[in-house]
Amino acid sequence: MSHIFSPPLHRQRHEFVVDFVKKNKPRRVADLGCSECRLLQQLRFHREIELLVGLDINGAQMKKKMHGLGPLSTDYLQPTYDQLCVELYQGSVTQRDARLRGFDLVTSIELIEHLTLPDLEHFSAVVFGYMTPASVIISTPNSEFNVLLPGLSGFRHSDHKFEWNRAEFKSWALKVCFEYGYEVEFTGVGEAPPGQQDSVGFCSQIGVFYRLKVGDCCSALPHDDEENVFSYTLLYSVNYPSLHDNNTLRRVLVSEVLYWAEQLKNRWIQEKSGERNDDFTHCPTEDGGEMEGRKTACEDEMDSPVDCSGRGDEEEQGHVSVPLAVLWSCCPKVSELSGSLGNLRHLLLDEPEVNLNQNGSAILVKYQEQDQEEVNSDLEGSEDLASGQCFYRAEEEEDWETDV
Repeated sequence: MSHIFSPPLHRQRHEFVVDFVKKNKPRRVADLGCSECRLLQQLRFHREIELLVGLDINGAQMKKKMHGLGPLSTDYLQPTYDQLCVELYQGSVTQRDARLRGFDLVTSIELIEHLTLPDLEHFSAVVFGYMTPASVIISTPNSEFNVLLPGLSGFRHSDHKFEWNRAEFKSWALKVCFEYGYEVEFTGVGEAPPGQQDSVGFCSQIGVFYRLKVGDCCSALPHDDEENVFSYTLLYSVNYPSLHDNNTLRRVLVSEVLYWAEQLKNRWIQEKSGERNDDFTHCPTEDGGEMEGRKTACEDEMDSPVDCSGRGDEEEQGHVSVPLAVLWSCCPKVSELSGSLGNLRHLLLDEPEVNLNQNGSAILVKYQEQDQEEVNSDLEGSEDLASGQCFYRAEEEEDWETDV
């Protein structure tokens, strides 16, 4: 059937949900009857969502696709402060589970027509009466459109228990609103040919439900005094890397610190050999520009990092000492991640990859004579630093649509 629509009808339904998410920015979203997780695959890229949940009675089908919901390599290479947890559950929409209560958005795309009418009553009570999400999007076939579908006799799918016309869907939706304190807007996707939209409507009809404030309800909401129940089986759960996680923050910070300390060591070697490249003193920003105020601080404070080679404490011999104050003031990413110079020192104290001096005021970077030869041969490569490029730059974000 989808071949008569462009884009395909299933994609139009998903795009409707995506547009709703872009506009309303819900933080907790659940898709009931998620099947092969196609909608979840799209929604995971909208990082205003913090918890993304899929529920389906067919666990085997979800297991085939669930690992495709995991983080991409870019999420590990360039984590942000956004937080996202993805969970998949096996269970029936006619059963209650406390873990899906109070969501900002619940979607049910082409699901209710697979339920018997008694099960549909349970579905209404579970979704609207127990889960009580702030908004609900429900789509279902519009039987009035079936006359336009070539070769169709009977229902659109052998598992459909019913297919409603617009009046029947509206009657059910308004009954739900009255019983559970919601209001509804009617729309759809899959437009009819010109001149026939009014007579047959959309191919898939959609109801968008919004929970009313307590004082606006037409009837009292049911009180739930039961203990929390957990009837669903958790099949998959993954937390995307986030800078709110201390371990992730430390990993990224250490990488930045080691990179910039090595660059500052190379600059000192150039100065020592009299072959300093003036561009090397410029402090790059994320967009490749320069931080004028920081540039002066870099040049003043880093006029010459301490050469510990051959003198000082034994543990500092053969190293160049790069003050943390210089790293923090010269490197925007380091200061952004650490927040303060004191916090930078605290975060680095117990890191085995970072070698600090005795009082913890500087990082010690190994220095050998061949380092100078390598730097002298790579002077032109230092121009990359002025353009703000470093290993932390992530690859371009993958385009999920090429695989659908």
